[in-house]
Amino acid sequence: MKILIVEPYFTGSHASWAKGYQKHSRHDIEILSLPGQFWKWRMHGGAITMADKFLGSNVSPDLILATDMLDLTTFLALTRDKTYGIPSAIYFHENQLCYPWSPEDRDVQQNRDKHYGFINYTSALCADAVFFNTGFQRDSLLTELTRMLKHFPDFRGMKNIHKIKAKSQVLHLGLDLKRFDQYKLEKRNELPLILWNHRWEFDKNPADFFNALYVMADKGLDFEVAVLGENFSNNPAEFDEARKKLGKRIVHFGYADSFEEYARWLWKADIVPVTSNQDFFGASAVEAVYCGCYPLLPNRLAFPEVMRYENNPAYFYDSFEQLVGKLEVMLGEKKYLDRENLSLAVEKYSWEKMIIQYDKIFEEVVTFKTR
Repeated sequence: MKILIVEPYFTGSHASWAKGYQKHSRHDIEILSLPGQFWKWRMHGGAITMADKFLGSNVSPDLILATDMLDLTTFLALTRDKTYGIPSAIYFHENQLCYPWSPEDRDVQQNRDKHYGFINYTSALCADAVFFNTGFQRDSLLTELTRMLKHFPDFRGMKNIHKIKAKSQVLHLGLDLKRFDQYKLEKRNELPLILWNHRWEFDKNPADFFNALYVMADKGLDFEVAVLGENFSNNPAEFDEARKKLGKRIVHFGYADSFEEYARWLWKADIVPVTSNQDFFGASAVEAVYCGCYPLLPNRLAFPEVMRYENNPAYFYDSFEQLVGKLEVMLGEKKYLDRENLSLAVEKYSWEKMIIQYDKIFEEVVTFKTR
């Protein structure tokens, strides 16, 4: 079977997911992509460019698999002579109905922030099948979609929520975790090493992360910090402030130049506190846990589903005060050393384990549509 992945925002976890599925699938996977930048323009204009690229290619897929950054309705409309009768599915890494917006964004200030969520809505409505990386995201989107449609004056189409729900499934993220194995290091740090390995953006809430570390420093607790993750030209001010306040405690600050460097830091690190305001799955946290980092995770996001709260309640916190308390105990009593079999909580997301489910579920989409 031939599957065409249409990804107008080909970077980060989006790119890793597409390439990982292409690498491990028994199907023939073709990727049609654009560089991962200018996300608003990708959601508005990406479908037009992708349609041109698709029409100019010789690709004849059995399934079109789009992601949430594509305006699928526009793409299918512009390619209807070629895509008519081909099943389509959409995979939600995130969605713009629930995604927290930067308070500095001009669209928020001018109340123009509903259109991107509407693109996600119509794309899900026109797709033959809708997939979410967690049940948390699916439920959040459907709840927020109800609120969004009620915002409009008439002909709200509330029944469409049930249509989308009926064709939705949870398909957890596949991750190439085994590639970390060759860089495994024994953890022999003189001081506990705390890790940040997320994007340097406001939605990851660096303020709470660094504020928790400032409290630890004020209490005289010993620790070091490795600040990794993708950084951008307009980083939140908290990072520069942290570099000044934490000083010599910071042993790495900036994007890892290679995967090997990134992997070695994850294996070396001891604790990964996550303070995000948004995580529909939390791939960077899963990677850190796979490499033996003890996690401290917010209960409010997808993590209780991803890390199985019922099996690992000690990993979770409900407030900033609880995060600080758990981190203090962990550093003071060296509880982060008690992390045997941490990888067992997340290794089920490796492509080697997920690939059978992925291939089977996409085969079913094609079979159901074409029978």
